[in-house]
Amino acid sequence: MKKTTVVSVKDLKKTYFMSGGLSQEVLKGVSFEIDAGNFVAIMGHSGSGKSTLMNTLGCLDRPTSGKYILAEKEVSKLSDDALASVRGQTLGFVFQNFNLLMKRTIADNVSLPLLYQGISKKECYERACQMIKKVGLDGYADRIPSQLSGGMQQRVAIARALINHPKIILADEPTGNLDSQTSDEIMGMFQELNDEGITIILVTHEPDVAMYAKRLIRIADGVVEYDGSVKDYFVKGNK
Repeated sequence: MKKTTVVSVKDLKKTYFMSGGLSQEVLKGVSFEIDAGNFVAIMGHSGSGKSTLMNTLGCLDRPTSGKYILAEKEVSKLSDDALASVRGQTLGFVFQNFNLLMKRTIADNVSLPLLYQGISKKECYERACQMIKKVGLDGYADRIPSQLSGGMQQRVAIARALINHPKIILADEPTGNLDSQTSDEIMGMFQELNDEGITIILVTHEPDVAMYAKRLIRIADGVVEYDGSVKDYFVKGNK
């Protein structure tokens, strides 16, 4: 069976222009493809360009040059509105700091991506409760984030990422604020979602977290240093 490519970047470059005529080239020609259903870890030291790459893949930043095809759409030059539409239909986001609204209920947080879609409050609540149950927090819909542990808050963030049934979840250091046991639980959840067919793209600097993925893309000085099997990379003693 032919695999479907959901992410394709070709010769992606990103330069930041600063005052005084100064510039900094962060991505220097990155190229790779990701098939539907894969679980990819992106690693790299601080300043390697991995966060800039993740922001570009998430349509939160635009490349200076190169092509980015997301779910068969060339998004590099889309208008802001069109880009936001593609992002909302295709991607779900999970961040290190959870990014929850602390004074709103768990159901409100999970249903936030539905806010501008003209969906009734009743349906938003019902769909949020379904996702809250899916991530193991049944009965917590009417609580607020401060009543939950860090691991539970990250589960809420995952439920929010799933509410629009995305093809791809982008997770940026999702275990960075969690203890090792909770980290394992969250990564196990990502594996389960991947088993259901959702493509996972994960940014991490932790080898133990990257080991949950199937494929590793390692970025160094703005270029792809390694692209291949996670296990093969770490079996060779790399860190």
